[in-house]
Amino acid sequence: MPQFAANLTMLFTEAPFLERFERASQSGFKAVEFLFPYPYPATEIQQKLELYGLKLVLHNLPAGDWDAGERGIACHPDRVDEFRSGVAKAIEYAKILGVPQLNCLAGKAPSGVDRKLLHDTFVSNLKYAAAELKKVHLKLLIEPINTFDIPGFFLSTTQQALDIISEVGSDNLYVQYDIYHAQRMEGELANTIEKKFEQDCSYSISR
Repeated sequence: MPQFAANLTMLFTEAPFLERFERASQSGFKAVEFLFPYPYPATEIQQKLELYGLKLVLHNLPAGDWDAGERGIACHPDRVDEFRSGVAKAIEYAKILGVPQLNCLAGKAPSGVDRKLLHDTFVSNLKYAAAELKKVHLKLLIEPINTFDIPGFFLSTTQQALDIISEVGSDNLYVQYDIYHAQRMEGELANTIEKKFEQDCSYSISR
C-alpha cells in the first residue's frame, strides 16, 4: 500500500514553514519531508512533528548557498571541508528529528573542472558521508536530477547513480528515484523501471 509524505518545501507554501506541519496533518498526511531544516532549531521542528503526530522521512544534507542558485556541493573539489562539516550538521539534526535517511545533492558541475575530478570528489565524499551516517544507523541517498530544470547538474541518470553506488561500495547508500527527473532524462519509464529493478532493488521511490 503506498504511503505518502507531504513535501513541506513545495506544499502549503501560502503559510510560513513552521505552520505547514499543521496543514499537512489537517490534510490527512502522517509523514512529511522537506529540503532543509537548518534555518530553524532542530528542537523547534521536533516539537511540530510531535504536536501533529507526523513522521519525518527525509531531508537533505546542506547544499551550499541555495538562494544564490547552488544545488549541492558534493562534487566540488574545493569544498570538501565544507561538505564534511555539513554531514556533521545533518547528523545532529537527524538525531533530534528521528529521520531515517538523508539525501545528498551532487551539485552543478563547476565550469572548467575536469569531469573525472568531479566524479572522484563525489565518490570520495559519498564514502565519507555513508560511513559517518552508518555510525548512527542512517541511510544515505543520492538523487539524479534532470539537466533541463537544473542545467549542469552532475548526477543526472539512474545508471550513473547505480554505477557510483557500486564504486562507493557502502551498504547504506541508495538511489532516491524521482520519477519526474527520470522521465525527463530517460523516458519510457515503464521499460526503464522494470529493467533497473531487475538489476538492483536498492531504490527509494519519490513522486
